[in-house]
Amino acid sequence: MAKHKTPLLDQLETGPWPSFVSDLKQEAEKRAKNKKGLELQIPQDVVEDLLGVLELSYKHGRTHWKHGGIVGVFGYGGGVIGRYCDQPTMFPGVAHFHTVRVAQPAGKFYSTEYLRQLCNLWDFRGSGITNMHGSTGDIILIGTTTPQLEEIYFEMSHNMDQDLGGSGSNLRTPADCIGQARCEYACYDTQALCHNLTLEYQDELHRPAFPYKFKFKFDGCPNCCVASIARSDMSFIGTWKDDIRIDAEAVKAYVGGEIKPNAGAHAGRDWGKFDIQKEVIGLCPTGCMKYEDNKLTINNRECTRCMHCINVMPRALRIGKQTGCSILVGAKAPILDGAQMGSLLVPFIEV
Repeated sequence: MAKHKTPLLDQLETGPWPSFVSDLKQEAEKRAKNKKGLELQIPQDVVEDLLGVLELSYKHGRTHWKHGGIVGVFGYGGGVIGRYCDQPTMFPGVAHFHTVRVAQPAGKFYSTEYLRQLCNLWDFRGSGITNMHGSTGDIILIGTTTPQLEEIYFEMSHNMDQDLGGSGSNLRTPADCIGQARCEYACYDTQALCHNLTLEYQDELHRPAFPYKFKFKFDGCPNCCVASIARSDMSFIGTWKDDIRIDAEAVKAYVGGEIKPNAGAHAGRDWGKFDIQKEVIGLCPTGCMKYEDNKLTINNRECTRCMHCINVMPRALRIGKQTGCSILVGAKAPILDGAQMGSLLVPFIEV
């Protein structure tokens, strides 16, 4: 039987989409059974109390977390986000509920052995709740107590070759897309640049010295899979200088219905016959494309590299061969003001 009644949270399980509430209930049940017989280092009912405090927050229409506080590991000023509950008597399991940010590898490549080791550590010394990954990029380990922080860091740094990520007014953990490891659109090696700058700025990452946080993000192409243009102070976005490459025969195949648009991504329903004028030409933001007499032409001087036409017809259109990246600065995503996009600083540089 559940420790706390959660009628408001229960409503979040009734819709058509997966619910985080169901995940939390599953984790609470797992900890209660503790089939592995672990000597859990934080309260066994931590997730049940988490559900309880969330229900109370929904009922009152305000948070019951006291965000902040000076907690961390020796020698570091970042990597741990202090969080306390303002109802510790009612919910003792989450009286301390700190978040640990763990630096992700470039491209977010993991072995199953590493992930199992990390999850076992967090089951033992934390709540078992993770977020893979936060908008900053890190692995987010949600919910532990102050005495466990040094123990967690020692295990990660000595036995897992793993470091903490950034938090507070420092350089946040640089994040990148999967890049040339898997993506044919990547215009530069995002993983190499992300890795090199992460190593270069270790002091700025771990010891807050800025008036406000600062983020690097690396997108291999203008599709912006890590949203660098909107969520980083310094954004590196892959681009090209020469013309989009056109395969005229493949264009005809798309128009004739022989090749499915969008790489077949929207095949779950019948959208009707592909209309290149409506679905590609008419949606070009600068109007730089024409399809006349069964021939596609592009005024590349007017192209803004939005990627839409390439995404719709990937077998007919390809990025250029002279690749590099653009550098933008100044993007933020403040809660009150809304997204502030980056401003172009360097239009093109070879990487």
